[in-house]
Amino acid sequence: MQGKRTERVASLLQMELSSLILEQIKDPRLGFVTVMNVKITADLKSAVVFVSIMGDKKKKEESLKVLTHAAGFLQHEVGTALQMRYTPKLQFELDDSLDKDFEIGQVIRKIEEKDKPHPQSEDLTVDGTSTQDKAA
Repeated sequence: MQGKRTERVASLLQMELSSLILEQIKDPRLGFVTVMNVKITADLKSAVVFVSIMGDKKKKEESLKVLTHAAGFLQHEVGTALQMRYTPKLQFELDDSLDKDFEIGQVIRKIEEKDKPHPQSEDLTVDGTSTQDKAA
């Protein structure tokens, strides 16, 4: 469990990295990236940045390569913005929890549809009229 200071720094890193990725990185290979979480070591010298990337597996890998390549630039920009004595070394990891949540949601919807009672259809005769019409 992280202490209060590391949690505050992790939160600041998350916000700063989110805006930097959105505004500063102009690489066309970069997909829609969301910074989900930042875990930072107790000495504040290293941070793992968990990102969620929209798209297929190839797009996610390309975007992760772009972020890894831009880690030095992002580290410098974060250090300038946060004015810390030491800027954490950034490492990017793919966070696929949103994909798993989506898959679980789909399974739940399928189960609900399967268990949902279907409306009772009227008894129809061969000529397509209902048995209630014939009784009247």
